[in-house]
Amino acid sequence: MKINNIQDLNIESEVLPIFNYSLNMFTKQKILEILKNPLQSKAEIINRQNIFKGFNANMDVLKKYSYSVIYVTEVYYFLNNEKIEDLSQKAFKYKILTAKSEKARYIKKFNQLILFFHRLNLHYFSRLDLTQFPDDYKSVIKRILLFLSGFELHKYEGLVREHRLKDKHIIHLSKKINDLKSKGTISVFWKDLFQFEAYLSINLGILNNKFVFPNFNEKGIKLVGLFHPLIDTPVRNDFETSSNVVVLNGPNMSGKSTFLKAVGLCMYCGHLGLGIPASYGEIPFCNNFSIEINRRDDILNGYSHFMTEVMNLKKVLKSAENGKRCFAVFDELFSGTNIEDASEICKTTIIGLSKYHNSFFIISTHIEELKSVSNEQISNYYLDCKLINDRPAFTYILKKGWSDIKVGRILFDKEGLNKILKKTSYCK
Repeated sequence: MKINNIQDLNIESEVLPIFNYSLNMFTKQKILEILKNPLQSKAEIINRQNIFKGFNANMDVLKKYSYSVIYVTEVYYFLNNEKIEDLSQKAFKYKILTAKSEKARYIKKFNQLILFFHRLNLHYFSRLDLTQFPDDYKSVIKRILLFLSGFELHKYEGLVREHRLKDKHIIHLSKKINDLKSKGTISVFWKDLFQFEAYLSINLGILNNKFVFPNFNEKGIKLVGLFHPLIDTPVRNDFETSSNVVVLNGPNMSGKSTFLKAVGLCMYCGHLGLGIPASYGEIPFCNNFSIEINRRDDILNGYSHFMTEVMNLKKVLKSAENGKRCFAVFDELFSGTNIEDASEICKTTIIGLSKYHNSFFIISTHIEELKSVSNEQISNYYLDCKLINDRPAFTYILKKGWSDIKVGRILFDKEGLNKILKKTSYCK
């Protein structure tokens, strides 16, 4: 059973903007496709990392990659949606009988095509150092170059600039387009181009956010300088554990959910072959993800918070039992039931999960009784909070162990609620 329960990472609203420098809607959709599909082997991940390193090595050429968005849209729909006749089959009729307006339309469309393709070839693709890319992706770029070279762009670009595109040129180009269509080459070109642009866009996100590519190991998780990329001035934390179950505690507002998202992003983006929000990272390879951070009712299935958590945990366990390497995050697990029930079943869950040595689980909680649950596969961490003038001051710094600060009681008393509620007289 494969689970990729990643809706709480908010791929479209939060992750996509980090990597989206796309120039058109086609590339944006390709980026989204990449972000929604973790790779299924370490070899695939390392290969994609090397593709991005190839882009990085060519950034002097690609840093100003641009073109008219209108051109790419017009050319795409011209080649994909319009019926382009092979005018070589009726050249005489085209030259003599075709209306001037129809000829003008063809000239406009082929002008756009030539200028767009010429710009791509001259300024970008022909200048790439292909030795920087892995062999399989090098062949993709060569395929793009071969497609572009078939249009005799230097010759035709000059004709377009001098307004000398004639009937014979339109006839020749129409035959070229039909030959390419019959071979399926045009659809392959667009797929290759938008994938290239998606990789370029993602690489800009990696560079601009100073993300790093993680290494893969089987020992545990090591993240140095971990941060959440959507926070303007994030606190960076070091997080290292060889335990396969981490229990995260700390008071409300201490930053637990943000920390969980940051770790979740590191693990998930690492498995996309992307850079991660840290200055250094070592992570285990996993092939199933379940990241539950913002708890919700499953209205469609009629489940309560508690039952949704139960069913999600069951899916994770089934996957782990079937030999999958799972990474799962449970934010305030079983908070949807009473404290006595939650304490008992959380203990059972934590101890049970610790037996799945090939998987990794992070559980945040407020339940103090879980402090005593321990074995060599379970470790406790908390996000620190200090008291300054009897008020909590959140540092957002990760520490090993268990927090002993009761922020709820402090704030309750600080607002004078103890004094008000303990008055002996009250208004009727």
